[in-house]
Amino acid sequence: MKREILVCPKCSTYTLEQNCQKDNTKTISPKPAKFSIEDKYGKWRREYKKNVQD
Repeated sequence: MKREILVCPKCSTYTLEQNCQKDNTKTISPKPAKFSIEDKYGKWRREYKKNVQD
């Protein structure tokens, strides 16, 4: 069984569990997405970021 550090998106608590013990939310990996030169969704991500900042 592989153990890794996970984070709760609601309360930002770090844990090794699949669900946060404070609010029972599913935890996610705190690691950023892997970088790729051939980013298939880069155009859409940049367009979204540009529109959100306006």
